[in-house]
Amino acid sequence: MRDQIEPKLAKWPFYLGDALMLGAAFGIYRQSALPMGHWELFIAVLCIAGGAMLGVAPFLTEYRAWTKLSETESLQSAAAQIGDLKSVAAQIAGATDQWHSVHERAEQTAEHSRKLAERMGAEVKAFTEFLERANDAEKANLRLEVEKLKRVETEWLQVLVRVLDHIYAMHQGALRSGQPRLIEELGRFQNACCDVARRVGLAPFSATPSEPLDLSRHEVLDGDGRPPAQALVSETVAVGYTFQGHVIRPALVRLQTNDHLEATPEAASSDSVTAAPSAEVQGAPSEPSPSPEPVDESQAPSS
Repeated sequence: MRDQIEPKLAKWPFYLGDALMLGAAFGIYRQSALPMGHWELFIAVLCIAGGAMLGVAPFLTEYRAWTKLSETESLQSAAAQIGDLKSVAAQIAGATDQWHSVHERAEQTAEHSRKLAERMGAEVKAFTEFLERANDAEKANLRLEVEKLKRVETEWLQVLVRVLDHIYAMHQGALRSGQPRLIEELGRFQNACCDVARRVGLAPFSATPSEPLDLSRHEVLDGDGRPPAQALVSETVAVGYTFQGHVIRPALVRLQTNDHLEATPEAASSDSVTAAPSAEVQGAPSEPSPSPEPVDESQAPSS
């Protein structure tokens, strides 16, 4: 879009001059005698040429004006484009500065993030080591407590077994005495003590006469080598015990023989008297001598 006013040249003065020049040439032609002289011909041609020049001059002037106007517009457009380029260059420079600033901030953020990650990793590692140490210490304490509980359990099992062995020996002595009142009272006392022991999982058991021998529950008194096949129990010398379903001491029994005869009360009394101490040694020995065969801790489960 052009901001300048288009050039407008008045042509009538040129046309008037052209007419005057042509009129002068025609006047010279009319006034001169034929043939015309050299000077007259020269002046007439000069007037015609001047008229022609005056006729062409306004158009040439307008063309030059138009040309200069186009050049001016081109220069203005180029200057405007150069100004736009400068503004674009300024914007590019500003964007470059901003990018450098953003890049520096990004590097700083990455550095802070790396340091923070390293610190968090160190703290996590230290916390993990602390938890492992605490866990190991807790496991050690729990293991120690379990061992203490196992020892306490074994001790009170031995004490309870000794008490029940003594009660069983008292009941066997009452049976040998033949006093019904004493046998009844000690029988009730023994049953009450056994019921109390069953509440904590300790249960005494004995073998019935003519019961097949079971080496997992019975132990032969004065047995040499392996007992014969299909051996039968003659009598129970000392009761056995189970703790929470596991046998911790087998019952001490005597086997029947081929020439087995029914023992007299005197013989049974003498056998029981001699066998009772061995049963006590088998289960829980008297103080202060240690037991040669204490309660099997591996068979007694932990509480």
